[in-house]
Amino acid sequence: MPDLVLHNISELPPAEAALVKALGHRSIVLIGMMGAGKSSVGRKLALRLGIPFVDADTEIERAAGMSIPDIFEIHGETEFRAGESRVIARLLDGGPQVLATGGGAFMNAATRARIREKGISVWLKADFEVLLRRIKRRSDRPLLKTADPAATLRQLIDVRYPAYAEAAITIESRDVLHEVIVGEIVERLCEVVPGRAS
Repeated sequence: MPDLVLHNISELPPAEAALVKALGHRSIVLIGMMGAGKSSVGRKLALRLGIPFVDADTEIERAAGMSIPDIFEIHGETEFRAGESRVIARLLDGGPQVLATGGGAFMNAATRARIREKGISVWLKADFEVLLRRIKRRSDRPLLKTADPAATLRQLIDVRYPAYAEAAITIESRDVLHEVIVGEIVERLCEVVPGRAS
């Protein structure tokens, strides 16, 4: 279930109201590595725009009836990715919303195409040191349960960043207040969303 919308479009400042109107049924889709801030920034972005926030990983867990680490352990990454693709395809029909996706979701070519068709992709791009510092705070990252998580993270960055670069918008994720990042996202969205009234 998406987070509740706390206000409607008539209560938004003019720029945000115009942006939401121009979005229509499209979603703002946050992509990026684990630890980039997709969920925390996404919640604040949704609040600012008065639209729902949806976390794809939470919806995958709900659909599967188990946690993502358990899905990986019991069914493997291939089965997880197939389920992830199905859930995101379903969620993209529910816009406008802010949709936070898992780090590997955008690697699926069909998912990338669906996001281009039904959303505006925003890459929260963080450098290696920022990501490593953030992910050390959590132990529930299945892909980092390796002998050398830092080396694994570097490999994931090398593989994923070229695909992430296809996003419509790139925002530098760094250690500043989330509101700063949200402001930058809104500013860029106002520049690139077709049909937005000036």
